[in-house]
Amino acid sequence: MLAVNRAVLAALEVIPPAILWRFARRYVAGATLPEAMGAVRRLAGRGLTVTLDILGEHVASAAEARADGAAYLQALGAIHRDRLPCSLSVKPTHMGLKLDRRLCLEILREIAAEAARTGSFMRLDMEDATCTDDTLALHQSLRDEDWPVGLVLQAYLRRSEADARRLAEGRANVRLCKGIYRESPAIAYQDRQAIRERFRALLETLLGAGCFVGIATHDAWLIREARQLVAHLGLPREAYEFQMLLGVREDLRDRLLDEGERVQIYVPYGEKWRTYCLRRFRENPQILRYVLLALLRRGA
Repeated sequence: MLAVNRAVLAALEVIPPAILWRFARRYVAGATLPEAMGAVRRLAGRGLTVTLDILGEHVASAAEARADGAAYLQALGAIHRDRLPCSLSVKPTHMGLKLDRRLCLEILREIAAEAARTGSFMRLDMEDATCTDDTLALHQSLRDEDWPVGLVLQAYLRRSEADARRLAEGRANVRLCKGIYRESPAIAYQDRQAIRERFRALLETLLGAGCFVGIATHDAWLIREARQLVAHLGLPREAYEFQMLLGVREDLRDRLLDEGERVQIYVPYGEKWRTYCLRRFRENPQILRYVLLALLRRGA
């Protein structure tokens, strides 16, 4: 299977965008805000909530960061106008973190303020390990100013146990995921089951402290463990939700929804969809397998 993954990835790198879109269309809402809003409305009609991500990271200039920040403000306007159950997910490097931390905070503060004004919410996505300390600091700065903001913890990072304890003290709103970036064994667990066990332990720490947790996984084993933990702790369904990527494990998503669980879908969109898809396929072969199976089922 690894050989197949490598061969398909090599082909994806060179095929025309129109053909690549056949792989991507299930996982990206489109290139424009109207396309994204259409996807949000369809998901909302099924009883799902949404978090919207404008694709992009590691911008090259302050002007680019500000322009992309303005795009998030435009998205908030559309969400508010249509009264959609939708929040935002924002990558700090997309807002200029690697250029100027003060610029990044300024842009994030503006988005968070508009989210507060419109009754929405902003979550800081967690990127590779070089961004972790800065992202945690940005989150704390925004929380200190009482903006509606959460962040992400990656279970495979060895540091996440200590980070989870600190976040638990402040009852932060946390999306917990396994982690997708390629990191050294010195700082990240590599074994699949070890990562699963860390995920469950972190989830218990956060839920036990009263944090709202977005349980972000497509792993059926982890979902079963999470539901057992929630039952053991006696938590209401308002205390957590399951979170999944657009187009991934829709069967599991629908089953959870039918059983009364809250489910949020991570919906990416934007002109940089090609870069996003190639990176996700390259860094998470499991998603690539979902793509191949979906294409075979649909005859796409």
